[in-house]
Amino acid sequence: MSKFMDRIENLPVLGIGVSTEYEASSQGGALDPLELHRQHPHYASYMEFGIEAAKGLDKDMRKWSGAGLPSTYHFLDVNLNEDEDLDDAWLAQVCAIRDTINPAWMCGDLGVWHLGRRERGHMLLLPPILTLESVKDYAKGIQKLREATNLEVLPENPPGPLFLGDMGLLEFFGLLCETADTGMLLDCAHLVMYQRAKGRGALDGLTSFPLDRIVEIHIAGGTLKEHDGFEYVEDSHTPEVLDDTWLIAEHVIQNAPNLKAITYECERNSIESVLAGYKRIDSISPWRDREKA
Repeated sequence: MSKFMDRIENLPVLGIGVSTEYEASSQGGALDPLELHRQHPHYASYMEFGIEAAKGLDKDMRKWSGAGLPSTYHFLDVNLNEDEDLDDAWLAQVCAIRDTINPAWMCGDLGVWHLGRRERGHMLLLPPILTLESVKDYAKGIQKLREATNLEVLPENPPGPLFLGDMGLLEFFGLLCETADTGMLLDCAHLVMYQRAKGRGALDGLTSFPLDRIVEIHIAGGTLKEHDGFEYVEDSHTPEVLDDTWLIAEHVIQNAPNLKAITYECERNSIESVLAGYKRIDSISPWRDREKA
């Protein structure tokens, strides 16, 4: 049996949560995560901190962690397929942040966050090349980061209108989870982007995917776009969640026995505008019968 399947028993059930990035709430009309927690604690059981280590934590993250509330660490600044990117200086910053916020686990989009040297605020994100060689390189990075931080590191399928390589996305991540002996964060909205780009149905490939590896899912709004006849989905994080995203989320929730967390990525919208989305998530979540605080 995979060692991860033993380790997963030690991961907490976080429930339904909210995401944020550095100073996201400072934008006009953006969501105040602590206020969401005060008004609707069941919808903000935890917060996923989107972090660039060089920037550190903003005031909302510090207030949240200072209150002793649960969190996860979502990296925004590391190419896990490049060993030199996990240098001592960056790892020291990551571990210092870890010690401050005490996250349940680490996670982050698997891909290329920067080209060349890491620069503060770069945050380029390109999907990984979907090949067996990439699987091996990313698996090494996941294992190294897990060992350095003593946290589970959950790779997330990234957004993108175009994907290169000779493997399917779900095939790639299924093999990656096995090779790295890890779990996964499945972003349902990102998967819709891939499925549509490839002309596939929303649930294509999920029946053969190891759903017991999925620890967390993301749900977010997407916007249909067109440019010179090219149709694609923009990862807009608006409150309007596409039907295919809900279809994937419901399928995974019903069939992923080790699911611990559902993050609604809606940080740049008002609380009032996202309540309908949270209500729908609550209605399909595996924890809907829990007593609500």
